[in-house]
Amino acid sequence: MASVGEGKPELVGSKQGIVSVTKANRDQIVLVLRVVAFMATASATIVMCLNQETKTLLVGTVGSTPITATLKAKFQHTPAFVFFVVANGLASVHNLVMLVVDVFGGKLDCKGLRLVIITILDMVIVAVVAAGACSAAFMAELGKNGNSHAKWNKLCDKFESFCHQGAGALISSFIALLLLLLISAISIITLHNQKLTSPHATTP
Repeated sequence: MASVGEGKPELVGSKQGIVSVTKANRDQIVLVLRVVAFMATASATIVMCLNQETKTLLVGTVGSTPITATLKAKFQHTPAFVFFVVANGLASVHNLVMLVVDVFGGKLDCKGLRLVIITILDMVIVAVVAAGACSAAFMAELGKNGNSHAKWNKLCDKFESFCHQGAGALISSFIALLLLLLISAISIITLHNQKLTSPHATTP
């Protein structure tokens, strides 16, 4: 019986060691995912902000004299693209702040509320980025293919560079969205595990 009693502290210590290693690995994974997500949202914001193209188009002729019109495509002309920039910009700021908190905010945790607040904010940003990316993707599809039922002509055959650059921003934003979903899932699982291992948790 004495040997069993002596083995318990060693078992508890090994469990604590495993938990600490698991937590360290999880924190490193979340940190890497958040860095990549920050780079993706920042890239999407910058690429869309710089997205513009000017084209001179032939609109008709008078006799032998061509009549041309100079048109400019800019992201500001489409509210969905403006919302896309705002959404990804907010996500970039959020990820940057969360990186600072993850690295330097270990002492700011108050009764485990830090992870709860971060998880809630992450889910809010996921919703914002998803809304911005989906609205921009809808307008991009409309610009690429038009709508024959509504008699809306496609634009990407005239503003190819504008559409290609916008597509790159969309791809970057959807990559960030997937990473943010993964970060939120890891945070929710961590909260669930903390509840199960909490000393205040009741066993059936």
